[in-house]
Amino acid sequence: MVQAVIDISEHANRVLAVVKAKHGLNDKSQAIELMAMEYEEKVLEPALRPEYAEKLKKIRKGKFIRVKNFKEHFGL
Repeated sequence: MVQAVIDISEHANRVLAVVKAKHGLNDKSQAIELMAMEYEEKVLEPALRPEYAEKLKKIRKGKFIRVKNFKEHFGL
């Protein structure tokens, strides 16, 4: 495991304390690990989530029109 000394704001420290308490973790390192895993899951790799794949399928089945110039087509 990698060790790091970090500087964080008071607010970030409070957030870590809340995450630690909410999930019954032993230390703030575990809270950071949990937050990193959740961030990866929700932000970095949304294309891998099954819900996202289903959403894409529904979008692809929708009706679309081809537009060369958005402003001309919609009179904007």
